[in-house]
Amino acid sequence: MEFGVFDHVDRSHLPLHEFFEARLELVERYDQAGFYSYHIAEHHATPLGLSPSPSVFLAAVAQRTKRLRFGPMIYALPLYNPFRLLQEICMLDQMSGGRLDMGFGRGASPIELGIYGIDAADAERIYGEGLEVVIQGLTEQRLNYQGEFYSYKDVPVALEPFQKPYPPMWYGIHTPESAARAARRGLNVLSLDDAALTKTLTESYRATRTEMGKDKEPELKIGIGRFIVLADTDDEALAIARRAYPLWHDNFNYLFRLRGSAPRHPRAPDFDGLCADGQGIAGSPRTVIDNLAADMEISGANYLVGQFSFGSLTQAETLRSIDLFTEHVMPALRGAYTNKH
Repeated sequence: MEFGVFDHVDRSHLPLHEFFEARLELVERYDQAGFYSYHIAEHHATPLGLSPSPSVFLAAVAQRTKRLRFGPMIYALPLYNPFRLLQEICMLDQMSGGRLDMGFGRGASPIELGIYGIDAADAERIYGEGLEVVIQGLTEQRLNYQGEFYSYKDVPVALEPFQKPYPPMWYGIHTPESAARAARRGLNVLSLDDAALTKTLTESYRATRTEMGKDKEPELKIGIGRFIVLADTDDEALAIARRAYPLWHDNFNYLFRLRGSAPRHPRAPDFDGLCADGQGIAGSPRTVIDNLAADMEISGANYLVGQFSFGSLTQAETLRSIDLFTEHVMPALRGAYTNKH
């Protein structure tokens, strides 16, 4: 069992130059603590995501870490020229010595796509073509492609990825159908839903792998994500989380409020509601261990991804939470998972 980190890179109260440095200091701590991978979101025109160019931020991550894997969760493919993107991927993979994880998607927000002149109705087809171009460019020395949206003829690909044939691929799943598609493509996956719903996704994923005759192969990462806050006592952790979460929620809804619409996957307005929905936990190490152990058992996931930095959490609060998680929660959950498997 491995542990990862998900980060919206959402705005706090810090000035921007201090904000980015604080985030990179946290990344250094994730590296030192032995987390497997650091996954960041891509968003535009919203304080929910201050990494609208994931490659730029991840280039700094590559230089501030030694062992930690990292990558976008996801690159919003319709917003990219895929040839330019595959070159950035090669650079990041080489600069990190082969620690890049690639996540691709069509983009979660029609509003953000529209800002770039992309019709949400076309996003799935653009995504499909873009992915074909990226994969071809990562595996061949010449790019030749003719599609509805992209056309390349005998374009030299001067770069190549460090990992062969290319870095591991990731996909966010919300339905059994999307889980099955990801399994057929051999993708690692991440769910941000509650344990019971995630169980339907992991079952679909594994059933598809079995149908393909791949159930005897080493299992890919099947992840579940949670907002996580730890402190010495339950009361202290809950007080911190309740204070910090509203800013994140305000950031999450910012662009939808501005444009008079609603997100496809809304989140509870307060941290207690988030916990009731099975998407967050705050407490002492013992409480967090018990809660997450149950989530892992119910969901069938083999990879736990924590969102440790969000909203108005201070740097000291976040570092303390990470340290408690590393010292107490990681070994307990890893031991429980090993005993059951």
